[in-house]
Amino acid sequence: MNEKLYTPQELADWRGTTVAALAQERYKGTGPRFIKLGKTVRYSETHVKEWLDANTHQRTA
Repeated sequence: MNEKLYTPQELADWRGTTVAALAQERYKGTGPRFIKLGKTVRYSETHVKEWLDANTHQRTA
C-alpha cells in the first residue's frame, strides 16, 4: 500500500483551515474519514478525495 497519508497539519494547510477545525470535524463526524492508530491521526488521499466529491455542489439550493 503506497497511498499518501496526510497529517492533520498537512491537510489543514492544504485546506486553509486549522488543526483544531479538523479535530472538531472528526468529533462531529463532518470531515473526511480518518485513520487513528493510538494517538496518531492520518487522512488517506482516497478518503479526502471521496469527502471532497461528496461535498462538491453546483448550486446553493
